[in-house]
Amino acid sequence: MLRKILFTVVGIIVILGIFVLSLSMSKTKDIDDIEIQTNKKPVIFITVDSLMTESLQKAIDQGKAPALEFLIKNGTFYSDFVSSYPTMSVTIDSTILTGTYANEHRIPGLIWFNQKENRMISYGSGLAEIWNNGIRNVTKDSIIHLNNDHLNKEVLTIHEELDNRNLQSASINGLLFRGNERHLLNVPKMVTWLNLLPKNVEVVGPTILSLGALSQLNPQNDRQKFLWDRMGVNNEFTVNELNYLIEQHKLPSFTLAYLPDADATLHRNGPDDLSAIEKADESLQKLLNNFSSWDKAIQEVTWIIMGDSAQSLVEKDKKKGLIDLNKLLNGYSFWDGDKRNGQIAIAINERMAYIYLNDDKLSIDEIVGKLKKDERIGFIAWKEADRNYVINPNQNDLLSFYPDGSFKDSYGQSWQLEGDLTVLDLNFDHEGTIQFNAYPDALARLHGALHSNPGRFIIVDAKPHYEFIEEHSHDHAGGGAHGSLHKIDSLVPMIIVGTNSKPESHRFVELKEWLVEIVEEANNS
Repeated sequence: MLRKILFTVVGIIVILGIFVLSLSMSKTKDIDDIEIQTNKKPVIFITVDSLMTESLQKAIDQGKAPALEFLIKNGTFYSDFVSSYPTMSVTIDSTILTGTYANEHRIPGLIWFNQKENRMISYGSGLAEIWNNGIRNVTKDSIIHLNNDHLNKEVLTIHEELDNRNLQSASINGLLFRGNERHLLNVPKMVTWLNLLPKNVEVVGPTILSLGALSQLNPQNDRQKFLWDRMGVNNEFTVNELNYLIEQHKLPSFTLAYLPDADATLHRNGPDDLSAIEKADESLQKLLNNFSSWDKAIQEVTWIIMGDSAQSLVEKDKKKGLIDLNKLLNGYSFWDGDKRNGQIAIAINERMAYIYLNDDKLSIDEIVGKLKKDERIGFIAWKEADRNYVINPNQNDLLSFYPDGSFKDSYGQSWQLEGDLTVLDLNFDHEGTIQFNAYPDALARLHGALHSNPGRFIIVDAKPHYEFIEEHSHDHAGGGAHGSLHKIDSLVPMIIVGTNSKPESHRFVELKEWLVEIVEEANNS
């Protein structure tokens, strides 16, 4: 009997192993036929997920980040680039690629509610949220609809812009990659069998597209694309793909590559964990080592390394650290995968959330009144027509604002302001210019989120060390979280090596224009 049980268990393990392996099996794309017009000095732009200035400096001081230290010593270092809002990956990537905030690129967050379709849009989050929203829906939204449908077609991505100027580009493991070239993804057979994706998935991207197991370039990269390695969306896969392009002399004028591993580590252990930076640095070392010397690497290539958002340490005590919006709004019915007529739909983006009022009988004032009772909320915001309103639990006075007014901010943007400036920690300098403090570029970023999608909704933004939850969301109590407008989530480092050109302002929203300029300059030099 014991022998039969043992054989049964082994058989089940083997079957499960074959099943898991088959999920990850996919073909390799042949790039031999892609003719690359070699640039004299190509630009490689690498996003290191959740790279933070303070942790980076600590890692360098302790000798744990030699590659990053080398790049900083030989280039220009910025500690305070302003991210997008909410500070979530897809919204940030959309801003970098398009040079616009969410009101123009139309990607509101990692999770948002489509009131027209009466469904939650999720590009991948916690397992309970994915299950509630439907695994198939999440897969199709993130792989197909994000680039093909949701990203505003009226704004050009950097890949489209460069292609229009006859300059080639590549994307490696970036979830946002829209370009002008058609690509057929290599969908694993088991994924098709499970009906998660159709057999033939066509997307438009840059000249060269690498996207984990769905679009693999390097034939020696198979070991990094299994299900337990996030189907290839990991640091090692990215490095192997990028090194393959370098070795095959297929590096285009501009390459955008993504190192995602730090995010999960910091979510789990908190922002003080330096192992995430060590791992990212090891990836950069492998790239630099692919040249005859590190000095040669920065002579032949322009390198730009940056974080996408920072993270705030969330209180370990869940009762203190987690703001439960279901409890705070107790008495209302909530939209759910199985209950689609709920009065309210909640889209959690960690330390920020959208609260959609699906019931026309609900008033914004009524909901705001309930939200104001929790002092862990930094501010509450909503829109009425073109005017934006902000309030926080500690003050009764409103701040209202809208663009194209009589006041200018430190970035040269004009606004009309009425009410209490301290709600967003704003003040005027001696010249009458709006200055930002706790919330960098607060007006433009918040305006972007408030006008990112139609319908009636409220934005709530948490103070540092707190995070929002609802019934299905995953929390990060005792670890790190981001998403908010606060500077603790919004300011990230950037390193530029190999060019004398510098961005005019320290904002993600202005990077695209500068990147196009330096790529063109390198091509024409």
